[in-house]
Amino acid sequence: MALRELASLEKYLGLKKANKYSTRGDKKVPVLQNSNGPPLVGLISIACHLVNEAKRPDLLGDAAEDRAVVHQWLEYRVSKLDGCNKDESRIILKDLNLYLQDKVCMAGNHFTLADVLMYNGLHPLIMDLTFQEKERYVNVTRWFDHIQHGSGVRHHLPPVVVLRNGIYTAKHH
Repeated sequence: MALRELASLEKYLGLKKANKYSTRGDKKVPVLQNSNGPPLVGLISIACHLVNEAKRPDLLGDAAEDRAVVHQWLEYRVSKLDGCNKDESRIILKDLNLYLQDKVCMAGNHFTLADVLMYNGLHPLIMDLTFQEKERYVNVTRWFDHIQHGSGVRHHLPPVVVLRNGIYTAKHH
């Protein structure tokens, strides 16, 4: 999954040359074979490198506090979200729903790399939610739908229907 996610990030960033990736260990940690030095290991390190390579520092946050918040969510993605079980995912969704109550994006009101990686990490969880569960996590659902439709990051992932209305039947969730 991480390799497709990194390829999608390259596409979003408009990077022309395809990087060479591999994985390490049981957890399939991504590795970027860097021609200018030792390989880069880990989703966060590689994603930040790609953002810098694309000359898009805005995606890492404008001010020091913003950069810290972005990095916090990148760490959260790898340490909490990746590999969580069903019970843990409900706690994560509850916490994120509270956090996103007064925010447009993960780092406040500006789209960042945190939104990209959290969107990709949450996609399988949101896909598995029923419409009633999506309504329970309305702030997460709102943020998720905003990211999937407005940012251009959903290259390799199918769209998720987040709200049910009269034209959807029960089997579409």
